[in-house]
Amino acid sequence: MKALLSELPGGPDTLVLRDVPEPTPGRDEVRIVVRYCGINYPDVLVIEDKYQFRPPRPFAPGFEISGVIDAVGEGVTAVKPGDAVIAGAVCGGLAEKAVTDARSCTAIPEGMPLDVAAGLIFTYGTSYHALKDRGDLRVSETLLVLGAAGGVGLAAVELGKVMGARVIAAVSSETKATAAREHGADQVVIYPSEDPNPKVLAAQFKDVCGPKGADVIYDPVGGDYAEPALRTIAWKGRYLVVGFPAGIPKIPLNLPLLKGCDIRGVFWGAFREQEPAWDAANIRELISLFLAGKIRPKISNRFALPQGGEAIKKLLQREAIGKTVVACTV
Repeated sequence: MKALLSELPGGPDTLVLRDVPEPTPGRDEVRIVVRYCGINYPDVLVIEDKYQFRPPRPFAPGFEISGVIDAVGEGVTAVKPGDAVIAGAVCGGLAEKAVTDARSCTAIPEGMPLDVAAGLIFTYGTSYHALKDRGDLRVSETLLVLGAAGGVGLAAVELGKVMGARVIAAVSSETKATAAREHGADQVVIYPSEDPNPKVLAAQFKDVCGPKGADVIYDPVGGDYAEPALRTIAWKGRYLVVGFPAGIPKIPLNLPLLKGCDIRGVFWGAFREQEPAWDAANIRELISLFLAGKIRPKISNRFALPQGGEAIKKLLQREAIGKTVVACTV
């Protein structure tokens, strides 16, 4: 079978397409014929050796897949060959076949396209866990979403509206603003894509959030955008730390003191490992929202497996709107 491998640390251009042996599922594992692999920011980090763990090389990046099970290991009873599933892989998704823990598999319901399925678990799972479990987002509260046109950001916009919040989307271009509005944003802030002026940016956020400020801030961006956003938070607000593609920010700790607010970390991967039953319930709720037409995952870019590096590069350059997926088999 073919797999897109990271053989040396580096950027997307270092990935190479190779013929490799088919993996064999071990105990409690399944093998999946991968139809689509969803691309996420950890794919950028893992090939550069900057992620929380470093898989032994060579490895195929790709944490999120959809496809059909074609083999199961010893002890697997909940799923069987022929089942169409969404799965969170430990890595290995950019390949024609991948092995993962059977417990990470969720049945794909009738009516959900396989490319959409590959873009659901990571982005919507992260954002739902963030807003529901960590942010305690309530009806009529104000939610400020940074990076609101990216995968997790656009999911947060949609889910915020489903949860009854007033949603303000912060984006870096008018094209991205249009996407955020189409997915439910009540108001939009367009900020500079690079080197924002902190005072100007804080004023932009305050102007649209209003005198009370944002009850919940969803930040998958970090960098120089974080402090101006935090200055906009409401009394007893919740600041959700989701990611740092713009760099790890340095937050003045006088701000949480003055605002009486919480800074809360969101690490969906650890949540899945620590509380799998809770996460599985969240995924079932997300599928129900999709089937009810309340969320509409946007797949804006599709690549073939040999061009998987280009898919990761698009994310790295912050050009993607919504979700980017790679077709691994047809």
